[in-house]
Amino acid sequence: MQAIRNILVVMDPERPEGLALKRAKLIAGVTQSHLHLLVCGKKHDHSAYLGDLCATLEKEGYSISGQQAWHENLYQTIITVQQAEGCGLVIKQHFPDNPLKKALLTPDDWKLLRYCPAPVLMVKTDKPWAGGNILAAVDVGNADGEHRTLHDSIVNYGYDIATLARANLHVISAHPSPMLSAADPTFQLKETIEARYRAECTAFQAEYDIAEERLHIAEGPADVLIPQVAHQLNAAVTVIGTVARTGLSGALIGNTAEVILDALDCDVLVLKPDDIIAHLEDLVAQH
Repeated sequence: MQAIRNILVVMDPERPEGLALKRAKLIAGVTQSHLHLLVCGKKHDHSAYLGDLCATLEKEGYSISGQQAWHENLYQTIITVQQAEGCGLVIKQHFPDNPLKKALLTPDDWKLLRYCPAPVLMVKTDKPWAGGNILAAVDVGNADGEHRTLHDSIVNYGYDIATLARANLHVISAHPSPMLSAADPTFQLKETIEARYRAECTAFQAEYDIAEERLHIAEGPADVLIPQVAHQLNAAVTVIGTVARTGLSGALIGNTAEVILDALDCDVLVLKPDDIIAHLEDLVAQH
């Protein structure tokens, strides 16, 4: 996260509470990143709003710029500007549609998480980060190169957030139930599965100083366990990753991540591996 030089902050002039900007200021205060404020829309001119906001933030010592833009729809506008400005992180507040859909992300938010080539921080609550718990969710059962790189990135971002917020970093990995028919004897017993998963975590435990009590290896489906542990810890942020498969469908977040996102009552940072980011950047360039 220290390497992020430019953060895109999606602003909504109708909602002055601005949680996305609050998070962006916290991160920029530590990383010295430039903040680029974006108002999406073409109906009304928000240049006065942006001008005032930029002037205030400049006085507060932030490196700042702003623009209003519109390209077809909300998520494409955000991605187009993210690419044009070279932003390494997008921060957007999630506004639930109505009480019935309160738990579900809106379609534009989904599409942003699926297609944005940069990490996206979806701000869902006003829970303070400072001194809280940060949860990094990894699937260490998948130990191929792509997953390993993604796990390292997830734990690394979690560590950075925990450091800047003086918070505690926890790591969770859900493992499958034992199967007597499993070809690998490791997966026939709960104890051996858990031991294998713990062994996979030792490298980043050492690198990021994660004590045993902050490592949660549990049996069950990830889409149930991750929100459960996040809730128990009252986590301020959960960091999750998504690994694509092939082709365009590869750009889509897997169902597990979608269910997790809806169930989490905290801010969520979604990361993707480098090859998917390159693939998505190509798609944006073809537009």
